Amino acid sequence: MRNTPAALLPPPSRTWLGPTAALAASAVVLIGVRYAGAGESGGVDARIGEAVAGTMPGGRRAALAVDFLGEPLGAAVLVLAAVGVCLLLRRPRAAVLVVAGTGLTVGATKVLKPLVGRTIHDGYLSYPSGHTGFLTAYALVLALLAAGRLGRAAGALLALVAALAAGAVMGWAQVALAAHHPTDTLGGLCTALAVVPATAGLIDRIAGRSAAVAVDG
Repeated sequence: MRNTPAALLPPPSRTWLGPTAALAASAVVLIGVRYAGAGESGGVDARIGEAVAGTMPGGRRAALAVDFLGEPLGAAVLVLAAVGVCLLLRRPRAAVLVVAGTGLTVGATKVLKPLVGRTIHDGYLSYPSGHTGFLTAYALVLALLAAGRLGRAAGALLALVAALAAGAVMGWAQVALAAHHPTDTLGGLCTALAVVPATAGLIDRIAGRSAAVAVDG
């Protein structure tokens, strides 16, 4: 009998990730509507920006290092490393999720940018933040893989904490470098929380159907 590959989203995870993804998607839309076509920071953005500016210039090197993780080269290194580990552990579904989850998250931010039309620095489309979306998605994917070995509550807590921590770190870097408004980074974080669970569920469904066909054949 063949071993059935572990599901990316077992039933316990679906019960909390589904509502979380729905709330995150709603937040992306609401923030996008609120700041559509805007080119300046609002009151909340301005206050957060001032607070983050207080961490500079001593934190500029750290911000640049974090920012690099969301650049094409840095992101490629992270993704290839994670895919390699997944393949060594014989987790092909997980390897697919690493690529698809991060790729679709970044793709979603690129599609949303011109639709929302929020800008920074005289025309640079800024909402939602692709850098923040990528690192949040990457951390969430890795946490979901580890969460399967934990209990329901512990796994849920790990995934959420990992995603929020990664999003907060990259969000800080983007605001510190004046690359994004703070709410842009929140939009990027929420985009990842919406896209990754949906992607994982789709991969499980496709893999399940393929396995069923193989058994019937």
